[in-house]
Amino acid sequence: MWRKSAGKRSFAMLLGTAMALSLAACGGDSSGSSPAPVATGAPAPAPTPPPSPTPSPTPSALTQADAELGACVNLANYLEAPNEGEWGPALRDSDIVDIAAKGFTTVRFPARFAGHQQLTAPYTIDPAFLDRAEHIVDLARAEGLRVILDNHNYDELMANPAAEHDRFVALWKQVAERFEDKDADVWFELMNEPYGNLTNAQLTGLYADALAEIRLTNPTRAVVVGGQSYSGINSLATFEVPDDPNLIATFHYYDPFNFTHQGAPWIDPVMPTGVTYGSAADASQLAADVQKARDYMARTGRPLFLGEYGVYEGVPLAQRAAYYEAVTDAFHAADIDGCVWGYQNTMPFRDYATGDWYETLLDAIGL
Repeated sequence: MWRKSAGKRSFAMLLGTAMALSLAACGGDSSGSSPAPVATGAPAPAPTPPPSPTPSPTPSALTQADAELGACVNLANYLEAPNEGEWGPALRDSDIVDIAAKGFTTVRFPARFAGHQQLTAPYTIDPAFLDRAEHIVDLARAEGLRVILDNHNYDELMANPAAEHDRFVALWKQVAERFEDKDADVWFELMNEPYGNLTNAQLTGLYADALAEIRLTNPTRAVVVGGQSYSGINSLATFEVPDDPNLIATFHYYDPFNFTHQGAPWIDPVMPTGVTYGSAADASQLAADVQKARDYMARTGRPLFLGEYGVYEGVPLAQRAAYYEAVTDAFHAADIDGCVWGYQNTMPFRDYATGDWYETLLDAIGL
């Protein structure tokens, strides 16, 4: 595993105590009762036909080991912007080279495919946008980086899943056909952070229909799926994946939100600053949330990874580092790897203007 030993830290000790409490077993009632006897001479009751067996879902072909990302960073605010360069500088080829050289082994690559797609059938995606996405994927693979190609910022789908169903399926048919010749270290992620009207109740069927198109050209490629409410940790409790053996589940973690997003200008109203991290309550919440992830893996047998976690750049660096370290270590103890948000924009690990890396943050995630 890539994560170095965390050492003994006061927050880690708090977390260990909190996790011990969260893992306390609950007792159960093991008593039972025998069936009431049938009276002598009474007619025997008619036998009750056994219930029809419920078909079992196809077992996962992937294990938790297949979800090991190593050190992972999101290529944040590049191709998921309305147009590349509108949410910060454009991605340079040299960035990919530098990310690999720094020791990262995976990049999650958000792309706003729907923003470059026709609104009516046949819902064609702009070939130039697909070319740009493929160029970045190929660069990353040439540097030995695994790539999670993530469908990002499809807001129309969240507002009206039924009306956008066919367009969503067509989107993935085209992406799958374009990338079908890539090796197994290119993964597809069907939808970043479903929210609004796109709930877990709708997701299973929608994902299944997109997967049917993907499997025509990519029969065994790993596909990532996340649940409702921005794929927060609580989405896992009711998230059921389609019947497909090559799926990996994901969730995002920005809790406590009033810490990670304090002062962020895209939150309306902007939340107060000065919130700190590292209290006993913070440790208790983190331990409880790790247990939710463990519970999901135990219940479903599906591999799971943390697709995004981060802290707004306006928070003091030492506090950001404390958060990254605590979250990284806590989920890593459950064999769950995570992908930090982001590379250079809004929650940066590197300064774009100077090219300098924030070594304190790199150390916090084990690099």
